[in-house]
Amino acid sequence: MSASNSSRRVVITGMGVVSPLGNSPAALWESLCAGRSGVAPLGLLPPLAGRVVYAGEARDFTGEIGDFGELTKDRKKVIRKALKMMCRETMMAVSAAQQAMVDAGFGEAVPDPERSGVVFGSDYMLSPPDDFLDGMNKCGADEADFKFDQWGPTGLPEMNPLWMLKFLPNMPASHIAIFNDLRGPNNSLTLREVAGLMAIREATHTIARGHADRMLAGACGTRVHSFKTIHAVQTEQLADPTLDPTTASRPFDAARTGMVVGEGAGALVLEEREAALARGATIYGEILGAGSSVATDVDLKARPEESLEHAAAAALDDASLEFDALGHISAHGLGTTKADAAEAKALRSLGGETGSEASVVAAKSYFGNLGAASSVVELVASVMALGEGKLFETLNFQSPDENCPVSIASEGSPAGESFLKLSVTPQGQAAALVVGRG
Repeated sequence: MSASNSSRRVVITGMGVVSPLGNSPAALWESLCAGRSGVAPLGLLPPLAGRVVYAGEARDFTGEIGDFGELTKDRKKVIRKALKMMCRETMMAVSAAQQAMVDAGFGEAVPDPERSGVVFGSDYMLSPPDDFLDGMNKCGADEADFKFDQWGPTGLPEMNPLWMLKFLPNMPASHIAIFNDLRGPNNSLTLREVAGLMAIREATHTIARGHADRMLAGACGTRVHSFKTIHAVQTEQLADPTLDPTTASRPFDAARTGMVVGEGAGALVLEEREAALARGATIYGEILGAGSSVATDVDLKARPEESLEHAAAAALDDASLEFDALGHISAHGLGTTKADAAEAKALRSLGGETGSEASVVAAKSYFGNLGAASSVVELVASVMALGEGKLFETLNFQSPDENCPVSIASEGSPAGESFLKLSVTPQGQAAALVVGRG
């Protein structure tokens, strides 16, 4: 059941973020308005010389209990105790979620927990090599004579017995539900960059069909990781490492050289509109429509232009809104040669000649690709733009590219009454949401 075809409308009443631009929506918005980049030399990892030397790291996030926002004494105690079972991605997820819960007015407790749930997205989660070091050394790795037959009896006992719990992709949703006593529908989605929008879509439909009255939805992600950064080097076009970090992420610019790796988390509290109004909640926006699509050729090579067009068309149809009526577009804006061109062509296909005139913002210009978290953090930025009535600039856009016929919004341009948020994976899965002022 779509949100637009249901009498149960779904609104946003709480928001939280952990990002390279700060650990709150207010900090995010302040940096966007100031035109301040969150990309800087690597701090979490040693530089991969000649390949990756900078990133959009959430530098203000330390994983200490103070990073989890306003907490009651009991909730602070239980979160602090659980930190040893969380990897950095899950910690960021919990932080963003707790911010959103407090922002929505549920810092103490939610009413009717059985009617409250969670859908949370993530990237695939990987253990860093350090977790295996003690066990490997016990088996002779430190002497360059690793004894494979000794791993079971000798190496494995050196592993933390809770090790696997730190890296299961359903742990963000599990922790968030436990900490906030959310006993209703619960799901975890591991869908790379589209995981956040797909989580919001599922949560919206869960409320619209009457299976819950409120849902916490969002995603966490990272491309700044000892394994995942190497995967990015092997499979994706990365920005020129000789560039000034603050100018490296250049969505849609003719001089773009590739994506910048980053990390973060974002979360929304979604509620049935009448219930939100009845309790006097602040309504930041309304989810008007959602769509998704996958497009590949016979060899399973992604066709992002087609999948983005289909996902966006489905979201607009779900919202009963014409493309020309959109206030602005929050682009995927990855900053790679092929991805940006494909997205621009998809928008042109959607809107015809006017498709290249719709105002476009690309928040990745400030912090790079945050993996599964990107779409949610970018959506929060556009929701705040709706509330403020103005758009932020896209950093580093200086030279239009004839292969990317888009109209990049200038700073202070009207945000309009609604926006289209797009996201797509390298594998060709796309997701789209239409959000209105509410």
